[in-house]
Amino acid sequence: MSLKKATILIVIILFIDQISKFYIKTHFALNEKLEIFSWFQIAFVENPGMAWGTKISDFAPSISDRTAKVSLTIFRILAVFGIGYWLIKSITEKSSRTLIFAISLILAGALGNIIDSVFYGILFDSSLGEVATFLPEQGYDTIFHGKVVDMLHFPMWSGVLPNWIPFYGGTYFTFFDPVFNIADMAISTGIGILIFFNKRAFQNS
Repeated sequence: MSLKKATILIVIILFIDQISKFYIKTHFALNEKLEIFSWFQIAFVENPGMAWGTKISDFAPSISDRTAKVSLTIFRILAVFGIGYWLIKSITEKSSRTLIFAISLILAGALGNIIDSVFYGILFDSSLGEVATFLPEQGYDTIFHGKVVDMLHFPMWSGVLPNWIPFYGGTYFTFFDPVFNIADMAISTGIGILIFFNKRAFQNS
């Protein structure tokens, strides 16, 4: 895959990701849900931290949430530069199409969520109890303190687990419970390709 094709793929994913987030922010209030099917909902949530809402301050209580948020955003930006270098290096060395495709997906997803983290705090006002406004006089936070917009929810099954299941038996459980976005899907797909198609991805290494 050429650099041009990889760039087009990244731009397309970024466009779809940001358009979907812009639509959600300007049409849904925080925690508002729309059921499309019984197993698929549009559920607007905002993620201030890492995957599953985890924050650095959860592991280092001495760090304030705001400092942890900036640290995480800076780390993400540095990681994007690293992934970008990996992509260009792989293209230059004519690595497998599978590897370049996977890296492109991961880079696009990482960029999509970084845009939220860096800019959304100043591009939108609060979504709590109301639909957000784009380019308000006062955003809901400062630069680098934006929250990642998630909206895709697939509660395929919900119910009480049988008592014979160790540890979780008798508890109420939903599969699949996490809410995510297009950028998350791109990252997960790229990582999945590297794991399950490892030999094909690194066949020229």
